[in-house]
Amino acid sequence: MRDWSRIKVSAPGSIMLMGEHAVLFGHRALACAVDKYMHVELLPRQDRQISIDSTLAQYRASLDQLTEQPELSFVLTAIRRIAGQLPAGFDLQIRSEFSHTVGLGSSAAVTVATVAALRKYADLALDQAALFDEALTVVHQVQEGRGSGTDLAASVYGGLIGYTVEPRQVERLPGLPPISLYYAGYKTRTPEVLKIVERRSQSQPELYTELYRLMHRTSLAAEQAIHRQDWAELGKLMDIYQGLMDALGVCDHTLADMIHRLRGSDQIRGAKISGSGLGDCVLALGRDPQLQMPYDEIPVAVSAEGVKLETD
Repeated sequence: MRDWSRIKVSAPGSIMLMGEHAVLFGHRALACAVDKYMHVELLPRQDRQISIDSTLAQYRASLDQLTEQPELSFVLTAIRRIAGQLPAGFDLQIRSEFSHTVGLGSSAAVTVATVAALRKYADLALDQAALFDEALTVVHQVQEGRGSGTDLAASVYGGLIGYTVEPRQVERLPGLPPISLYYAGYKTRTPEVLKIVERRSQSQPELYTELYRLMHRTSLAAEQAIHRQDWAELGKLMDIYQGLMDALGVCDHTLADMIHRLRGSDQIRGAKISGSGLGDCVLALGRDPQLQMPYDEIPVAVSAEGVKLETD
């Protein structure tokens, strides 16, 4: 018999520091959890009905006859996978401290938080490895096998991490100095960017393979710079990685302008796209309060804590 009446889960958003695109080919990635959170609250019911209250959509259905709702695809896939192990229906409330239009890993954070809440309700394992495995399976089902899981790992484990897909490695790294994050005002969905890069690579597959290897070497060098807390070197490596992103064809005019403006400040040690590119965010190492940028800044800091679950 359970000794709680409500499950509350928070999962941090995340940003990519390095390793975009290359991580999908087995290379190293660096990412961090940020202090903007996705909150999920589950209240058990006595019947088999479920309801979902989210800013993206409202949803009602029987746990035994779940219908489709594209805006809630990650949440519903997580529910569908575990429906047979749940004791009854439930009400699920989802609240976010950041917009899904901004690239802070909202899909990963809501998937991690929902998986944690459902596994608690079903009395299943809640260790970090189990949460990550299930969340990654959910994402791959929704995205037809695409997705490295880097953002999931950051949301589950928290802090700054080094991550490799296969064989899986998640390593906690020492902290970063202040960072700045700016939003381009639009974004292209990651699966679409990946398809564009895949098409571009078909004419020169060997060159793209070498680009990914250079990305890997840059990420490894950046990881060592972080261990040494050598921020000047990390900034240089961020600039190098940005050049490789440009070579992939994922840096458009707006992103290039953002990076150029940031690099013009002597308070910024490096700047690059954070994420798959063709919109979304640019990450800078350092802060310059005096810098005039015609782009929205997203105030973020690294969150040392990953997914957190409470009951009452």
